[in-house]
Amino acid sequence: MKRAIFPGTFDPFTIGHYSIVKRGLKLFDEIVIGIGVNQAKKTLFSIEKRQDIISQTFKDEPRVKVSIYDSLTVDFARSVDAGFILRGLRSVSDFEYEHNIADANRKISGIETVILFTDYEYSYISSTVVRDLIVYGKDISIFLPPNVKL
Repeated sequence: MKRAIFPGTFDPFTIGHYSIVKRGLKLFDEIVIGIGVNQAKKTLFSIEKRQDIISQTFKDEPRVKVSIYDSLTVDFARSVDAGFILRGLRSVSDFEYEHNIADANRKISGIETVILFTDYEYSYISSTVVRDLIVYGKDISIFLPPNVKL
């Protein structure tokens, strides 16, 4: 079985993230969405709320699991028996960071990173932008997966 993890903070989980997971299911038998605990980031939503939102988003997709982890990403991947890390790439500015992390992860664990380019129509969407819109009371429904309400 080809299993991948899709790690991130997902504060909140956007339609861009959703698109990467849906496309990733064409490559992998199962995807475990790993919500990482990051003490350095100030989040808008609790980790439990984020887990609930993502679980509800994929409630009808048995090949998607959702877990919380507080470890190195490669250790989380090993703990769920995943051989791959799935990542999305929005822009050239994301490339160098993702490339360096992928190289380090492969070096210390042998786990490969598979990068999918974000669909063009979602390339400007980030959790940071969506959080800012929420703080200022704007409607963010077009930036969320189908049927997700925050």
